[in-house]
Amino acid sequence: MMRVKKGDTVVVIAGKDKGKKGLVLNIDVKNDKVLVEGVNVITKHQKPSATNQQGGIINKEAPIHISNVMPFDSETGKGTRVKHEVKDGKKVRVSVKSGKEI
Repeated sequence: MMRVKKGDTVVVIAGKDKGKKGLVLNIDVKNDKVLVEGVNVITKHQKPSATNQQGGIINKEAPIHISNVMPFDSETGKGTRVKHEVKDGKKVRVSVKSGKEI
């Protein structure tokens, strides 16, 4: 089971963008990659095409491995591990540090 979901706020714990926070835009379960807003930004040279009239140099986010991100806990202001608990018959994710539901 994945510890992060689309729409979660995560903090990067390894790599060139270590310490940055961002929103998870997309998850690739097959390759264990996540796309995080404003993290791992690359420069791409794009040719003009029918859909992209202009072309040129664009900046976009590239996926990073899921092991390099950790869910962000707003209570402590840091990254946290996640545990699963059953509350009212539903399985919920809970922060290990603060004990609050994510």
